[in-house]
Amino acid sequence: MTDRSTCASCNRTIDAWAKLCPYCGANPQTGERMDTQAILQEVFRPREVTTSASVLEYARQRQGAVIAIAAFVVFLLMAALHQFATMRNATAVTDSPAVPLSELTDITNKPDEAAPVPLPELDFEYGGRPAAMRTYIIERGAITPPEVIAAQQAAAAAAAPKPAATPAPQQGVPARPQPARPQPR
Repeated sequence: MTDRSTCASCNRTIDAWAKLCPYCGANPQTGERMDTQAILQEVFRPREVTTSASVLEYARQRQGAVIAIAAFVVFLLMAALHQFATMRNATAVTDSPAVPLSELTDITNKPDEAAPVPLPELDFEYGGRPAAMRTYIIERGAITPPEVIAAQQAAAAAAAPKPAATPAPQQGVPARPQPARPQPR
């Protein structure tokens, strides 16, 4: 037995195991034509679907379009509601007296915004010597207090060697000026 045969109705070569001729739709052994639409409808029955189920299936297949349309409809509704509220507020006037703002809010218990915020307590170890702590504090543009400058100058003067006695200038000979020493800070 071969794998090819001839259709009895249209005489074309078809597959030997075919139940129907793909060209004419007849039985290949007898040549008798069959109603293929009736067979297709019997084997592949369409589902009977309600209207709401078909709408849901349509929406499920086209989710992007449905979401875009729903967002646009929501936007239109919000715009219409805003327009309605704006038009109503432009023309509506109340008969009741105005309410002062002080009745709605408590402005008396408000902290002063101009008051400086206190520094937090800083716990540095300085071994009981506050002078050691002064070396850690450096501020831009800070100047040394005058008392400290006077104390430093006194200490520098006490530590400096005593100059030898200079002879008195002779008459007619001008005294040579002494070079100025820089002041310690």
